Amino acid sequence: MLFSLMEGLESVARDLTKEARKRTETRASRRARGATLRPGTKTQLWNALSAAIRPHLKQRGARAVLARELNVHRARIGEYFDQGSAMPDAERTLLLLLWLNRRAQLENPQT
Repeated sequence: MLFSLMEGLESVARDLTKEARKRTETRASRRARGATLRPGTKTQLWNALSAAIRPHLKQRGARAVLARELNVHRARIGEYFDQGSAMPDAERTLLLLLWLNRRAQLENPQT
């Protein structure tokens, strides 16, 4: 289930990459090796994951539950998924993938 979810995210990320490249300038910006990535056109996988999670946050209290699970302030969830001004670290990103997988299993239980 998780691997099919990842394949779907990869497909969406590739589509988003094509669209982003069409809209952005072709000049390459040089960044220092190891510099922190910011959400944007160069973070296609994060954009795809964020788009997959966003619909699950519409229910009242869902943001607070997710914030508790990730051990972050609830406002941080808005920075991740609404404003697009921040991305979680690697450990929290993996927790997000597991959270999304559990939500998908709850919605579509295999009997």
